[in-house]
Amino acid sequence: MHLGLDEPVRECQYNQICTHNSSSMETSGHKKKRTPRRKWQIFPGRNRFYCNGRVMMARQTGVFYLTLVLIMVTSGLFFAFDCPFLASNLTPAIPVIGGVLFVFVLGMLFRASFSDPGVLPRATPDEAADLERQIDAANGPSGPGYRPPPRIREVVINGQTVKLKYCFTCKIFRPPRASHCSLCDNCVERFDHHCPWVGNCVGKRNYRFFYLFILSLSFLTVFIFAFVITHVILRSKRTGFLSALKDSPASVLEVLVCFFSVWSIMGLSGFHTYLISSNQTTNEDIKGSWSTKRAKDNYNPYSYGNILTNCCAALCGPLPPSLIDRRGFIQPDTPQPVSHSNGSSMYNSTQLHIHMAAATPLLHSNPVMMGGEGPTLPGKSSLGGPCASLAPSQPSLPSSMPGLGCAGDMLTLRDPDTHCHHHHFVSPEETPSPGPMPLTLPCPAHMTHGGHMNPAQLYDPASQDSLHEDSVRGLVKLSSV
Repeated sequence: MHLGLDEPVRECQYNQICTHNSSSMETSGHKKKRTPRRKWQIFPGRNRFYCNGRVMMARQTGVFYLTLVLIMVTSGLFFAFDCPFLASNLTPAIPVIGGVLFVFVLGMLFRASFSDPGVLPRATPDEAADLERQIDAANGPSGPGYRPPPRIREVVINGQTVKLKYCFTCKIFRPPRASHCSLCDNCVERFDHHCPWVGNCVGKRNYRFFYLFILSLSFLTVFIFAFVITHVILRSKRTGFLSALKDSPASVLEVLVCFFSVWSIMGLSGFHTYLISSNQTTNEDIKGSWSTKRAKDNYNPYSYGNILTNCCAALCGPLPPSLIDRRGFIQPDTPQPVSHSNGSSMYNSTQLHIHMAAATPLLHSNPVMMGGEGPTLPGKSSLGGPCASLAPSQPSLPSSMPGLGCAGDMLTLRDPDTHCHHHHFVSPEETPSPGPMPLTLPCPAHMTHGGHMNPAQLYDPASQDSLHEDSVRGLVKLSSV
């Protein structure tokens, strides 16, 4: 068929497809997919992660290392200069008890510093948009000069009204007793405070370890301070005070460090013992959330009314799991079919892009211009024949469509199963004659001389759905070759 053209029909060129390159590129693609990223690598908060996400700390960790150095240096001097004399002159239990306290202090410090304090996950874009719609519907229509009310919700806990504030950073209504840490940029459940000495926030999941750390550190500080003084006194009785200081110069440094730190450590331990006994947090106590100064009938709805029960609930209760799953793998977005207007199912752009990317190795790496007329599709690869050239104003056809051959001046869409032998495109002469009639489309490469093409003739809207479905099925088959 010549469609009124005088020039002879140009033969289409068919290029053999090399399957080695495609398999190697697919193999490299599979290797990349075998190492997915974990969630801690894209965590939105200002935190540092170590050991593949197992250790979670705040970004400012300088004071934490100072705490660690003070504990280890002071304890090391005590074990090196004081314990040998005390063990030989008093009892060998002194270095044993000191060692147990030292190990327990370090264990609680690391557990409080390296744990997730109870970070609440931020809302996804869909959840945030749905919440915004709920807020707008509750506030009603807004006019000029309208000022929306504060975003607060109220819940009743044990007869006490508790306000839930909206976090504009995390896009959620914070649960009761939760607060947003400005240093870590996270909402923390049962937020107590941000402690630079442990290098982390103190919340629901690590509060007990923080309390046990400062409590055991108080005992260790008092223990070292008392027995260093005992050591100096016993040596002074034998050789004199100045000779005792010369024999054990590290004892002076230990006394100074313990003397200036014991008061703050013991005061902090006593304050948190009061908070635990009344089931309060530092944040609530500073703000006076349950103080009777706010209202006569104000009371703490979280208290069990018994000091022992409050202590057991804070220190012996079950440890809640982490909500952020920082070591979990990032799941790729699973594209879902989008419902088309005529009731058929059409793949969305993401899924079509994945299929076309899988079939890209089967095509030429560089665009090909045949005959010097008509620009090639931008960013697309050519099949190597004159049918690869399309005018920019015409609708684009999928360049990686299987079974797309050129029969003179027609684009022929054949069944992929009839010509996939030996991994090459067959020519029109080799196409078997029996069978269903192939879908033909006019080829614009042969209409550039003395003819005009209507875009509707090139891409029939009636066959749009079947064209998409056939192209996707063909891409899947070609990519599996």
